[in-house]
Amino acid sequence: MAVTAVAVLAAGCAGTDGEGTAAPGTPGAEGGYYLSLGDSLAVGVQPDEDGTPVETEEGYTDVLYRTLLDDDPGLRHERMGCAGEDTTTFMEGGLPDCEERYDDGEQLRAAEDFLAEHEGEVDLVTLTIGANNFTRCVQGVNAPDGRADSSEDIDIDAECVADGLDRLEDEVPEIAERLRAAAGPDTRIVAMTYYNPFLAFLLLDDDPAGQAAASAEEAEEVFPEHEARGGLAEEAVEILTEVNGTLTEAYEAEGIEVADVDSVFQATNREVPEDSGTGMPANLQNVCDLTWMCDAERGPDIHPNEQGAREIASVFAEEVR
Repeated sequence: MAVTAVAVLAAGCAGTDGEGTAAPGTPGAEGGYYLSLGDSLAVGVQPDEDGTPVETEEGYTDVLYRTLLDDDPGLRHERMGCAGEDTTTFMEGGLPDCEERYDDGEQLRAAEDFLAEHEGEVDLVTLTIGANNFTRCVQGVNAPDGRADSSEDIDIDAECVADGLDRLEDEVPEIAERLRAAAGPDTRIVAMTYYNPFLAFLLLDDDPAGQAAASAEEAEEVFPEHEARGGLAEEAVEILTEVNGTLTEAYEAEGIEVADVDSVFQATNREVPEDSGTGMPANLQNVCDLTWMCDAERGPDIHPNEQGAREIASVFAEEVR
């Protein structure tokens, strides 16, 4: 079951002031900027033919920009994200590959400087941050490049998760506050919740492609009752729920809108759709359809594929609209 992108990607997203012109702070105001911030999702990281994660121009920010550009040919995209950033490095630096991109070595400071330099010109800011607080907590997954093992040794480090949550709770409110202060009250800021790629633990076997073609009866047996990987997947869902709740609360407190990306991936939906060709639950099917986790040649990899990037962009586009 592949989810379908909303029509807004084709229709455009510009708001108006009631007189047919773009309202202030809305993409579509002539000659403005779209500033995208965040981690590997913001810069379109996907595995190449050898399975090595590389930046592409097919990330959700790129798709969203092209959509906005249809309505405002003068809109410029300042692409400021960096793969690997977590909430701590986003604020303080510390990742060599990222520090070299910014004058002061910090993405948040670079964003504040850009917003100050282009005061009144930035129509939209998008933000994706927080997932990398936890990627290294999954033992058996090669977190730096996003690829996952298929071994039986995969586990979740509870101490690492606790530390990631503590940093999320302490740092996201400050990130949100500083971005809002730098952007001012009239600039649209939209941040996102995350999806749960680790549901694919349920399929991490010798033959992911074959597993994806399992019958409905086999899928129903594997998903709820698989003691080892099923437990890991359930634990990952619980962690994601807490993460997304923390992000949403911090963003909304600063008037930052939230693109509920998990609504597309449906992390808690265990129902097998009636028209399913694989017999997999909706949440697991969506992970396979929209990320590289079930790809036998380039994956498993946690990043969205091109279809996934389009779906994420559609959630942002609908929120902007």
